Amino acid sequence: MSTQTISRPRQGRMIGGVCAGIARRFGWNPTTVRVVAVASILIPGPQVLAYLICWVVIPNERQAA
Repeated sequence: MSTQTISRPRQGRMIGGVCAGIARRFGWNPTTVRVVAVASILIPGPQVLAYLICWVVIPNERQAA
């Protein structure tokens, strides 16, 4: 059984690649994850801060050899 770690893709990013990385990790549509992320900003809370933290903490995907 292989485990796929989360990483921000080098291709297909919109801003930092956080939503694309989450979508790829869980097998979701990146557009859906982006829409949910943008919609969540309309409710009070630390969503923008969480996105920025994820941008810093989630590594870029490794370049193919």
